[in-house]
Amino acid sequence: MNSFPAYFPLDGRKVVIAGVGEAAEAKARLFDGSPATLIRLEGHDAYLPGSYTGATLAFVASPDEVFVQAAASAARAARVLVNVVDRPDLCDFTTPAVIDRGEVVAAVGTGGASPVLATMLRNDIEVQVPEGTGRVAALLQKFQTEVRGALPALHERRAFLRDAVMGEAAEAARAGDMDKAGQLFREALSRGSARKGVVRFVAGKGPADLLTLRAVRALGAADALVLDADADPEVVKMARRDVERLDPAATSPEQLVQLAREGRQIVLLITHAVDPTLVQALTQAAVTVEVLPSAS
Repeated sequence: MNSFPAYFPLDGRKVVIAGVGEAAEAKARLFDGSPATLIRLEGHDAYLPGSYTGATLAFVASPDEVFVQAAASAARAARVLVNVVDRPDLCDFTTPAVIDRGEVVAAVGTGGASPVLATMLRNDIEVQVPEGTGRVAALLQKFQTEVRGALPALHERRAFLRDAVMGEAAEAARAGDMDKAGQLFREALSRGSARKGVVRFVAGKGPADLLTLRAVRALGAADALVLDADADPEVVKMARRDVERLDPAATSPEQLVQLAREGRQIVLLITHAVDPTLVQALTQAAVTVEVLPSAS
């Protein structure tokens, strides 16, 4: 990873754009509808560090090299991160191609190497992020404290939220009916998480592009991951970074049974044949078992 992506909260923040012309206007349009206070600078004001005081970000856009150098220096003197349009060598950060869905923001960056490629990739992804997705995020944020109180166990909370984002409440939020969405969400929360624990065997030898869609989803939903030492790193990356990782040598069938009875979603990422004795022990304990081979 050559660049680290980060998101800056904009509520109550100040963003400065120094310069005039189409490039400066394009940067300004990025903040249309945002809660940030947008400050526009040109001429001598752009050369003064005080003009940037308190800003979170500064963008400099001008064909004038003297203006660019002076404005960027002034912003840095005010301890503000600077982006100079079309000059990655002068940038503290680069601007990605953005998919804006309100509370949900997705971005594709190339470290300034190819904005055109970033835009093309953004267009491919954008169709997968429907309008209204931000309202679903707003719904989840509204009930965040209630969910934590009702479901203190992390795996139960995650299971509930995974179901909630695909449920009726989320559907109502996407349609714009937030009152109905809130009512449906509270009803679902009162029922709690009743997800049944499952143990899934997923082929871990790789390559990652041979994984089936079900296997990819299983890795993304896993609460606990047991992986063979020689599992393909690209396959391992399909799981969440914060998934609980269990040592295969120290994980007994009894422990897997207990985790499943707690409602956990467990993935065994294996590079060998499925152990029939383990499957038998799990099924005898009434644990649901799924074997998800690769597509090859």
